[in-house]
Parts: sequence; C-alpha cells; structure tokens
Amino acid sequence: MAQYTIGYLVGSLATGSINRKLAKALARLAPPDLALEEIPIRDLPLYSYDYDADFPPAARTFKQALDAADAVLLVTPEYNRSIPGGLKNAIDWASRPFGHNSFTHKPAAIIGASPGEIRSAIAQQHLRAILAACDCPLMTAPEAYIHFTPGLISDNGDVTDPRCEHFLRRFMQSYGQFVARMAKLRPAKG
Repeated sequence: MAQYTIGYLVGSLATGSINRKLAKALARLAPPDLALEEIPIRDLPLYSYDYDADFPPAARTFKQALDAADAVLLVTPEYNRSIPGGLKNAIDWASRPFGHNSFTHKPAAIIGASPGEIRSAIAQQHLRAILAACDCPLMTAPEAYIHFTPGLISDNGDVTDPRCEHFLRRFMQSYGQFVARMAKLRPAKG
C-alpha cells in the first residue's frame, strides 16, 4: 500500500514525449510505498504577478495537486541547453504568490531522457539551481541521465533493456528512501 504520493511533472508538453514514457516506466518500477501521479502543466497560462490575487482555474488546480503531493519528481528533457519553457512556467506558478511556495520543504528528484549524448545534464543542473531557490530539498544521488534509444521504453512504460530497468528501479528505491527521510524532517503543516 502506498505511503507517499509522488506528484510528477513532465517537462515536455508533447503527448508522445520520451520523458512521458520514462515517467510511466518510473511509476511501474517504483516501490509499493510510492504512488506516482502526474501533475499536468500543459494548460497553465504564462505566469504573471498580475494573477497573484486571483489565480486562474488551471493554476489553482495545479497548485492544489502539488500541495497535496508528499514529494515531487521532475522528468525533463533538455531544450537549448536548459529546461523547457513550460516547466519553468510551472515552477513559477508553483512558487507564487510570495509566501505560498508549493515547493518549500517538498522532497524532489530529477531525471531526464534525451536521444543526444549529453542527455539532460545541463537542464538538470539549471533545474537544481532553480529548485534550490524554491527551498526544495533535492536527492543528489544517484543522478540519472537516460540516453534514450528507439524502443528503450514502450508507450505504456515497459523498459526493454534489463540494465536500464535495473538502474531505474534502483533510482526509484533511492528516491523512496530519500522521501521517507525527508518526511521525518519536514515541519508539520498548520
């Protein structure tokens, strides 16, 4: 039975995203005490502080889902040596308005896939800096930069390479242990 709800954000807005396939694989390979649920970012308008007094419905729904999650997993590609604009926009919504940052004290991990040789290393480095500014504790190891080759993960999340499947299962076990440790340290709500 799941003990922790993990909200995951897929950095790519594309329906057929390889990172969405990766997220599905991670949900399948997660230990039983983790329940992964996607928190969609596709419908968020561009953030502006003009909305701080009254968030639009899509942003309210997004923040409520993030607030309800015990932890967050960011599954992202790399666009132009950084994170996708849609993901940055979602982080901006989550961290606003001032004093209502949904990332504060929420344990997070980052993983990403790319067909390129650099994988998502630079995007993850940028994302770590952004989340540190959001007071979001990050799992620092193991790091996970997945070289996505055709057929590595099916549309429903089946991993075809046993070594990759083993690595992803180990990554999720480490993340589950990190979430449990952080849960003991997180201040009580209220």
